[in-house]
Amino acid sequence: MFPIRDHNPSGRTPYVTYFLMAANIGIFLSYFGIMEDARQINAFWLDWALIPARLDDGQGSYTLVSSMFLHGGWWHLAGNMLFLYIFGDNIEDEMGPLGYALFYLVAGVAAGWTQYLSAPLSTVPTVGASGAIAGVMGAYLLLYPKAKVDILIIFIVFFRIFPIPAWIILAVWFAMQFAGGVGSDPDAGGVAYWAHAGGFVAGLILAIPVWLKRGGPGYWQRTEGHPPHPEAHYKLAASRIPKISRRRRGPWN
Repeated sequence: MFPIRDHNPSGRTPYVTYFLMAANIGIFLSYFGIMEDARQINAFWLDWALIPARLDDGQGSYTLVSSMFLHGGWWHLAGNMLFLYIFGDNIEDEMGPLGYALFYLVAGVAAGWTQYLSAPLSTVPTVGASGAIAGVMGAYLLLYPKAKVDILIIFIVFFRIFPIPAWIILAVWFAMQFAGGVGSDPDAGGVAYWAHAGGFVAGLILAIPVWLKRGGPGYWQRTEGHPPHPEAHYKLAASRIPKISRRRRGPWN
């Protein structure tokens, strides 16, 4: 189960969001060729990934930013870019290109600090844009809690698309990150739950000035939590493959 799109069209071309996506993809491709070489990729992580123990020694502060543009594999990259594509354009629309770029970086740094505080002596490298993107999701929750988001639910033999309010999927996602952080050992590696949770909270807080500028609680009352413009509508296109009718078999067949 994962989101595939929202019904919240932006009013301008999200150039910063597209640039961030291109930067993440381009940087990943630049080192993809060494990922099968343990010695080279570990040396690369040591230089550019966020390693809490290095920060604790007063080293590698730049990795709070550089780690935001690194990913551990294709699925890691694809999942993050999908979430950025769905939610980033609307926050960029609200904040403007420069404000959004600064917001994204600050949310990502806050996510990295949260991960560091959860285990300051850990030597496990942390990489990924998910902390900064979690900040985007936190801002989205504050500004458009009832915007419709389509989620794709895949069962064993069929799939179905359901539109649900943004606050449900974002609140559930945050609860999963918080619960994962409480129940996991940050020294063991895996998902950086605390970075996700910290980025989400930071993004929500950083979006408060925008929300207040729009009218705060009055903005919610006017829009009832929906985007302040008509929502997009999607229809699944009918298949062009002709249907073949089944004939009822008789006893002579």
